[in-house]
Amino acid sequence: MVDLMLQLGGLQPGERMFDLGSGDGRIVIRATQQYGADATGIELDPDLVRQSRARIEELGLSERARIVEGDFLHQNYAAADLVTLYLTPSAVSELSPILQGQLKPGARVVVNSFDFGELWTPSEEMTITDIRIGRRMLYLYRR
Repeated sequence: MVDLMLQLGGLQPGERMFDLGSGDGRIVIRATQQYGADATGIELDPDLVRQSRARIEELGLSERARIVEGDFLHQNYAAADLVTLYLTPSAVSELSPILQGQLKPGARVVVNSFDFGELWTPSEEMTITDIRIGRRMLYLYRR
């Protein structure tokens, strides 16, 4: 699923990407290791932040990967080329106006499972069916 999200978002080497609600940091790590991106995760849970930072350090990715401990509703995404998120529908709705106000033209957003509703129109949708995770939708939005 991580690769599908990054591929759908068209992540390129050197681009700045943000993963909102980054959890264990797997998207940030993958974006840095496999795609050559400069990646930032935003995570509220201090235990997950510590785990993610330790893994990034262990892999030697600290120059291009980082985890910010904080609320993703109170961050600046103006530098983002790509934003990824897998959050609750209410969090996605709260983020929509923030991203619309901050993202530069050409920036992309990939949302796992829950779309922005009527607020944005996706430029692409992808249906994934897998025995382990069931059926999921990915949505790509372009600013």
